[in-house]
Amino acid sequence: MILSKNESRKRRKVHIRKKISGTVERPRLVVFRSNLHMYAQVVDDAAGATLAATSTLALSKGGEKAACNKAGAELVGKEIARLALEKGIRKVVFDRNGYLYHGRVKAVADGAREGGLEF
Repeated sequence: MILSKNESRKRRKVHIRKKISGTVERPRLVVFRSNLHMYAQVVDDAAGATLAATSTLALSKGGEKAACNKAGAELVGKEIARLALEKGIRKVVFDRNGYLYHGRVKAVADGAREGGLEF
C-alpha cells in the first residue's frame, strides 16, 4: 500500500501526538503549513482551548506583507511569541504536526525562539 505525502504526514502526526500534549503550564505550539499560508497556534489540550493564533493570512490583513516563505514563516513565529508572552506564556511544547523539521517549519520555531518563547 503506497501512501500519499499527506497520508504519511497524518500517520507521523498520530505518533507525535501520542507523546506530546499541551498543559496549562506548558501549552502546545502547533504549526500548520499549506501551499498559500503558514498557521501557528498555542493550544491548552487539558482545557481544549486555543490560547493564541496567527498566520501569514492574518498578518497580511493587518498591514504587514507576509508571504508563505521562510521570511513569512519567521514573522509568524515572532508574532505567535508576542501573543503568547502577552498572555503570560513563556514555555511551550513544539508540535511540528508531522512535518519534517526544516524550511518553513523550522523558520516558525526559530522566530518563536527569537521572540522569547522557550521550548
